[in-house]
Amino acid sequence: MNPRITVLTLGVDDLDAALRFYRDGLGFATEGIVGQEFEYGAVVFIDLQPGLRLALWPRTSIAHDTGLAVQPASPTHMTLGHNVASKAEVNAVMAQAASAGAVIVKPAHDTFWGGYAGYFQDPDGHLWEVVWNPQWIAQTG
Repeated sequence: MNPRITVLTLGVDDLDAALRFYRDGLGFATEGIVGQEFEYGAVVFIDLQPGLRLALWPRTSIAHDTGLAVQPASPTHMTLGHNVASKAEVNAVMAQAASAGAVIVKPAHDTFWGGYAGYFQDPDGHLWEVVWNPQWIAQTG
C-alpha cells in the first residue's frame, strides 16, 4: 500500500462548538458546516496543508456511517502533532489554544530528546502536541 492520507477526521459531540474552537479560536480557515441537507452529512472541512484536510464530523454520524456503536472517547488513542519553527512559536500556539478554550494537559517544556513541546485538548478531548523539533527545522517553515 502506498499511503495517501488526505483527510484526518475527528469525531465531535457538538459540531457547532468544534467549529467555533477551530475557526474562531485557533483561526483555521473553513467554509463552516456543509452537508446539513443530508441526514448524518453535516461536517466541517479545514485545509491544513496542500493535499491534507481536517474534518470535524459528529461521532453519531461516524457511528451511523460505519455501523459501529458510539464508544467512549479516549484521548490517548492518538495525538495530532503541530510542528512549529521555534520554542517561542510553541508558547504562542499553546497560549492561543488556551484562549480558545483548550485544556492545557502538559505545558510547553524542554523534552528529553532535545525539542520543546506541550499538549492541549480540544473541546472533545482530542490531544494536540505543539512541538519544536530542532531536527525538523527545514520542514516547518
